[in-house]
Amino acid sequence: MLSRFERARVISARALQLAYGAPPLIDVPEGVVDPYEVARMEFEKGVIPFVIVREYPDGSVELVEVS
Repeated sequence: MLSRFERARVISARALQLAYGAPPLIDVPEGVVDPYEVARMEFEKGVIPFVIVREYPDGSVELVEVS
């Protein structure tokens, strides 16, 4: 489960990619042009291929797949 901060970071990073011309990973509904909205829809459908790296104080590392 992602924290609200990780969720915001993933969506904003994907929205930036979309704003710079990356192709959407979903079929975008007619009339939706905002990169943030497209990224949010991709996140909800679980198609964003990102990996969160969590580093803990004891030195352990956890990899969490977003999709």
